[in-house]
Amino acid sequence: MKQNGIMLSIPREELTDEDIAVMEAMGDDHLYTSEETPMRADAFEMSDAEKIDTIAYHFREIMNTLGLDLTDDSLRGTPRRVAKMYVKEIFSGLNPANKPDIALFDNKYGYGEMLVEKDITLFSNCEHHFVPIYGRAHVAYISGGKVIGLSKLNRIVQYFAQRPQVQERLTMQIGRELQRILGTEDVAVVIDAKHMCVSTRGIKDTASATVTSFYEGRFKEEKTRSEFLRYIS
Repeated sequence: MKQNGIMLSIPREELTDEDIAVMEAMGDDHLYTSEETPMRADAFEMSDAEKIDTIAYHFREIMNTLGLDLTDDSLRGTPRRVAKMYVKEIFSGLNPANKPDIALFDNKYGYGEMLVEKDITLFSNCEHHFVPIYGRAHVAYISGGKVIGLSKLNRIVQYFAQRPQVQERLTMQIGRELQRILGTEDVAVVIDAKHMCVSTRGIKDTASATVTSFYEGRFKEEKTRSEFLRYIS
């Protein structure tokens, strides 16, 4: 069953034949549906504390279903640990309240070349299997009159990474946000990452990596793009 375009998690016996056909046809295919992260309109009606309680309850049921003994000292606290990790850490980027505050500064020294922040550590999670994506992000911009603190570039990458993602969307979200903040079209983003849904399940290919890119403004020009790629290679 779908609500607001999202397939809801409901018992298999309640799924229509169409729902099952869509999910089975999708299989392990890698796809995404929009540049924006798919979110319900009521996504933030629950407090973080309520979400943690709810997730802990359901994760406990998952562990019970798997046959784990939740009276064991090592497992007893796992449902709540996972819930807190989801809400406060690895999926905290879903909540706009956690968006980093960004201060801009006038480009008083008139720096007109590209600024590149490379090898930004990136950790995210695949929205198809909820397993890690990890790698490096490289971002660049040419000032249109404003500059941004270097650490803020890392924080922007981190904010959009901390949600269920696909790499293409993540790349575009970082690029669009930098354009919006800096007031310039001249932005580039490259992400080079490994997907645990590829290396630990399914095809189990541990060698492959995925590279995605975002080039706008002057970075669409071959000379500028080549200069950026030389810096990050």
